[in-house]
Amino acid sequence: MKKPLSRLMATGLVCAGLCFSVQATIVEFRTSVGTFEVNLFDDVTPKTVENFLKYVEDESYHNSVIHRMVPDFVVQGGGFTYSGAMPLKVIPAKPAVQNEPKLSNRRGTIAMAKVSGNANSATNQWFFNLKDNHAGSPRLDTQNGGFTVFGQVSEHGMEVLERIAALPRYNLGGAADSMPLRNYSNADAAANKAVTAEHLVMIESVVVVDPRSNTAAGLSPVANTLIGQQPQQPDSDSASSLSIWSGLLLLGLLLRRRRFR
Repeated sequence: MKKPLSRLMATGLVCAGLCFSVQATIVEFRTSVGTFEVNLFDDVTPKTVENFLKYVEDESYHNSVIHRMVPDFVVQGGGFTYSGAMPLKVIPAKPAVQNEPKLSNRRGTIAMAKVSGNANSATNQWFFNLKDNHAGSPRLDTQNGGFTVFGQVSEHGMEVLERIAALPRYNLGGAADSMPLRNYSNADAAANKAVTAEHLVMIESVVVVDPRSNTAAGLSPVANTLIGQQPQQPDSDSASSLSIWSGLLLLGLLLRRRRFR
């Protein structure tokens, strides 16, 4: 069994005002661009962590993909898998989990995506915050009831996420309107080159590497102190874009391959 993290990311997670004492199961994300660990906040967001671990235990995230990335905002996944050919397949969703907006959407945290306009609608999709998204525009600590932060990535995890954030994005339609691709160019898109596992940011697996809930030494999640304030209207790259897309993924994956921007 892997040892607990020796160094934990502190950037953007310095305790401000009220801090939480946390417990944290450790899971490992094994991806096509690197492996990293995430500490889950078992005691602060128990319903959300339990929900996430059900998908992990069912191996629902095996061979899943990062279907959306917005630079200086988020990296999003958990909704779709690749089984050797397009189109991607939707990961079956379990019942929605109650929102737990207790922690702040700071750089290096993982939070749940949900249906726009429905605070208690999170199921399988999640996103990593690439910067402090708690206030300003977007204000994820208040929009749509606040987005539930339920874990923190390792220091090395941020290096992996930054590599993903540096990839070019393509509009493959529907939920994949800002999809990061590897080894893929505008010329490939113009030639309608098929997207394969070589190009996708694949999540090969998400596994528990330390099931203990007392591995939180060094973690300092920030409390969400904005949740009672009036939420701002979401803009095009904010909460409305973090919604869960249901139904079939996207005939556009086969038909549309233009650069997002």
